[in-house]
Amino acid sequence: MRVSDLFKDNKPSFSFEFFPPKTEEGLQKLYNTIDHLAELDPTFVSVTYGAGGSTRGRTVEIASRIKRETGVEPVAHLTCRGQTMAEVKLILTSLSEAGVQNVLALRGDPPKDGVEVANDFKYADELVSVIKESGEFCIGAACYPEGHVENSDKDDDLDRLVHKVQCGVDLLVTQLFFDNSHYYGFVERARRRGVEVPVIAGIMPVTNVVQLRRFTSMCGATVPEKLMSKLDKFADDQQAVMAIGIEWAIVQCRDLLANGTPGIHFYTLNKSLATRVVCVSLKGIGS
Repeated sequence: MRVSDLFKDNKPSFSFEFFPPKTEEGLQKLYNTIDHLAELDPTFVSVTYGAGGSTRGRTVEIASRIKRETGVEPVAHLTCRGQTMAEVKLILTSLSEAGVQNVLALRGDPPKDGVEVANDFKYADELVSVIKESGEFCIGAACYPEGHVENSDKDDDLDRLVHKVQCGVDLLVTQLFFDNSHYYGFVERARRRGVEVPVIAGIMPVTNVVQLRRFTSMCGATVPEKLMSKLDKFADDQQAVMAIGIEWAIVQCRDLLANGTPGIHFYTLNKSLATRVVCVSLKGIGS
């Protein structure tokens, strides 16, 4: 099933993101997490794709198993940075053969060793065009409510997004954010420019302060002072940090759903507890 079709009934969507672990032990823990969260009947789950395609085989494996064993619709991430056209088309063929019909098209991060041995693509819009040509997939793409970390010109960033959508994007998923005003302002600007596809809000319940600082420094998201001061006060108390993060995420999500946001996409970090608590608390909100 094409994920974009699931938004036509205007019911709020809940979805989860996972990443392929490096070890077999981590993989088993991931499947346990997926089984745990599948009980919440998510609209879809997404599986990330390592820098430079470093986990592409495992991404296909995990997405295929989710499709086969859980009945939940998988969305496979596909990045193009450091990839050849032949490699991208091979992955698309593998996904198609596995019955995976949904792809999140991304430029991707550079390889951790900094060495890019091949690159037939420069930006994600080129990847979107290639996927669109196949005619087989529902295409998702990323967007950035606070602007892309590599582009300080928000107007130019929006221009690039508009072009990417015109290349064949069916839905958008935002980078994580902690202040809903960034999301609302971004959606309003995008709608004025003719972007009509669903814009799904990316939310990460905070569970670790050090991790939060690392992620936000990488992606350019800002943390409201009210939240950061609470987290800093209890930074050494993991349970307190998780409680604060869960509470903040619940308030965020309730406000988003009350204001017509089509869906919430949770960045789970391959853990189920915080996301599960938030989702259970939201049951019935927006319905």
